[in-house]
Amino acid sequence: MAGSGEVISVATGGYSGHVGAHYWGLQEAEFSQNSEICSDVLFRRGVTLQGAETYTPRLISLDLKGSVRSLRDEGYLYEERGARHSTPAWTGSVSVHSQEARQGEAAAQGGDHDGDSLAHPSGGTGTPLTTEMSSWLWSDVLQTKLHPKSLCLVSSPGGDGLESFSQGEAVFKAQLEELEDRLHFFSEECDYLQGFQLLCDLHNGFSGVGARTAELLHDEYPGRGILSFGTCPAPSGDRDPCTAVYQLVNCVLALGPLCSQSSFFCPLSVSSSLGRRPGASAAFPQLLYNAALPYHSSAVLALALNTLTAPYRMSSSGFSMLHFAEALTFGGRKMLAATCSVPFPLAPAWSLPDALLPHMTSAPWRSVSPCQHPSTVFSQSVVLRGIPETRQTSSLPAGTRLPSSLHACESGSQVLQHYLSSLYSRALSTTHLLGAPCALGSTFPQFFSRFVTKDGFTMEQPQSEAPVVGHIPVMGALQASSALHQTLRVLCQEVSASDVRRWMNFSTAAVEQDDFREAVDTVRSLAHCYREGEESDDSD
Repeated sequence: MAGSGEVISVATGGYSGHVGAHYWGLQEAEFSQNSEICSDVLFRRGVTLQGAETYTPRLISLDLKGSVRSLRDEGYLYEERGARHSTPAWTGSVSVHSQEARQGEAAAQGGDHDGDSLAHPSGGTGTPLTTEMSSWLWSDVLQTKLHPKSLCLVSSPGGDGLESFSQGEAVFKAQLEELEDRLHFFSEECDYLQGFQLLCDLHNGFSGVGARTAELLHDEYPGRGILSFGTCPAPSGDRDPCTAVYQLVNCVLALGPLCSQSSFFCPLSVSSSLGRRPGASAAFPQLLYNAALPYHSSAVLALALNTLTAPYRMSSSGFSMLHFAEALTFGGRKMLAATCSVPFPLAPAWSLPDALLPHMTSAPWRSVSPCQHPSTVFSQSVVLRGIPETRQTSSLPAGTRLPSSLHACESGSQVLQHYLSSLYSRALSTTHLLGAPCALGSTFPQFFSRFVTKDGFTMEQPQSEAPVVGHIPVMGALQASSALHQTLRVLCQEVSASDVRRWMNFSTAAVEQDDFREAVDTVRSLAHCYREGEESDDSD
């Protein structure tokens, strides 16, 4: 196959499912529009019982039973002919009554995944937010057809959802044989398996499922890349103290194994905090999104993930997942932070040097990891999508006085490297520049401001009507930075200030105090890797 080899994706939890639903929609939107990305890296070919060819993600997604509405765990692609639309047993007269479905009902009915596109309101272009949107599940957004081995629905030990890390561990133990079977199914058909993408919820019990899954992959598939991303929604304003403590402890317990057993681990959230106190949400200049709405926030994270994972999915790349991770994680820094510019500010007539010139003192991206702006970046991988080759260098006429040294560069790669070296002179930076923008699928929210054109360009003046944006340029970076020191240190401080023993599920679910102290010490040790010079650490 083209590219560096196949990748198997694993998702655990509802919010990871939200991010994944958008992520797969973005992949499918690129099938016919982007030859730079090799879709065979993430997708597999198959044949149904009726002889029809299929093209489905190499995916295993775990979620709770009852959490995916009309999406069946075995799917529809490979069932017997007529099984889905069987003849009803009733032979009497039938009367039909119909009425127009409401927005939320139409979304739920879309869970059958026949390929019909959904037009979801977003609130970003004048359409008001609807009450149904807040109750949408990831299966309401997903339009990608899944293989019968992909969806794995599990039962909660307590019957009321997964609150704690240890409950997630219990679910993993109960599902271990099934998970191993599905991993073997997808891995054994690969020509060359380069590794795994693991997406897991951090804030609930699926953190335990994700941590143990990382350990399983590390033990069963040595020498393969394991890139783990922990997802966490922005907390709502009415979050109760018990939920906040659960999130804090779940994060602390998961960080150690996710970092140690993965090639790298990156938390993804539009919130600036993983702790009990909710942090400010990331503000993007041209996005009118509701950070508390999973449909919106997960779309932002999916765009970032789609951009950040491009290097090992490129058709011409010999850059494997393992090499990708090794270039970022020296010095024991296996936890990374993600940033993204959505959309990258590019005017219709600008070249890349023109677009970067206003940002010579501060990069145009915003953090999509729970941390603040870093003062030091140790290493980073930067991907910029949506800059055609003809616009990657300056097009000023010969003899024109150049506005900056960027305009003197002879290639787009030189422009990007020169820009990054001026901002992060001490960082080891790898760059990838793609000409094609990120194509947006039919279920992606239209939450862009009126300054963004249908082609994703940013105008100086707002348009009279907001167009439907079909694709946008995006810039993203994975960074090992000093900002993670503060993030991890605050987690340790909040744990020290909280009486975790008050919350019974952790004591009854076999979390020993010694094990928890060891987890806190692991997080504290990890924080030390990101200190600048002789910076003191108040959490010691």
